Amino acid sequence: MFHFIVAIPCLIVIARYLAPLRWPLWIKIVLSALLLLVSQHHLLTYLAFGSMFSPEVPRTMVLAINWVFGTLLLLAVFQLAVDLVTIFLMVIKRRRLTIPASLRYAIGVIALGIAAFAVNQATRVPPLKEVEITIDGLPAPFDGYQIIHLTDLHISRLFEAPWVEAVVAKTNALAPDLIVITGDLIDGDLEARRVDVAPLQALSAPDGVHASPGNHEYYFGYEQWMAHYQSLGMQTLANQHAVITRDGADLVLAGITDLRAPRTGWPAPDVKEALAGAPTDAPIILLDHQPFDAAIAAAAGVNVQLSGHTHGGMIWGFDRIVARANNGFVSGMYDVDGMTLYVNNGTGLWPGFALRLGKPSELTRITLRQG
Repeated sequence: MFHFIVAIPCLIVIARYLAPLRWPLWIKIVLSALLLLVSQHHLLTYLAFGSMFSPEVPRTMVLAINWVFGTLLLLAVFQLAVDLVTIFLMVIKRRRLTIPASLRYAIGVIALGIAAFAVNQATRVPPLKEVEITIDGLPAPFDGYQIIHLTDLHISRLFEAPWVEAVVAKTNALAPDLIVITGDLIDGDLEARRVDVAPLQALSAPDGVHASPGNHEYYFGYEQWMAHYQSLGMQTLANQHAVITRDGADLVLAGITDLRAPRTGWPAPDVKEALAGAPTDAPIILLDHQPFDAAIAAAAGVNVQLSGHTHGGMIWGFDRIVARANNGFVSGMYDVDGMTLYVNNGTGLWPGFALRLGKPSELTRITLRQG
């Protein structure tokens, strides 16, 4: 069904954009075939590599495919808009109208330009985003405490070692008290990504680097990846917690497994298990890759939940669809039954849809404040 749906914009472009142009038939056939291939690049990746989440092809090819794919989507939208306006004008004027070729060329150039910009926005080293979160009862020693929140790095053939090194350098330069990563660090098997994830070992903060798994960890050898994260100096939290102490005061940092886990034979996310044995009077911050079940965390007494997964919806307008699939949560701050939920737009994103328009990536510095 997914592959059929992504083919629809391609068919619109072929039928309503390419077919009416007065170009040689062979050119239109070749372009149509190329566009059909690009529209099915997820399926082709699956057939070639066994997973549509990790295309093991040169980075320039990943960039080019996303550029053409983005152009295809935008061109389909623009062409439908032109068709609707044309139909409206024909009804008003009561005569048949022809869409000029110059208008078709114009929307083609615009689509190419916007798609190139969208790919650039998706693949850049993310800008810093400042966020303040107030916690009632936060101990005084933690007032002003700074956390760098990274998520959805999707280290892959798109986000390779140089990009990871730049993210690590930018993070360390901010000198945070704590670094957390809420899942989807990688796309690919350990041997394919070993060199690209190596720079993560340089992440440094006084209270450490903590990571919880995302759904993509379960696609590529969960056990091997979680062990490798620990070898890189991260403390992994999968239905577990850590206690951070400062001047005699405690802060609980918990992390749970992903909703995908039970489908691959691993334990389901369990907030109660993660908090078992934690100090009862300390504020709780929960790392949960997906924001979908935030109400469960709130009911368990969590003060702050940090999530990712949605990539912020990636494109303005499309974020409304992404929100519907994530229980209404897609980007930014939410109050969930008295708990603060922060959904990060993502440090990177899945290479299969590397487009951002109006929903920028972020390297997030969270400052805790007393309520």
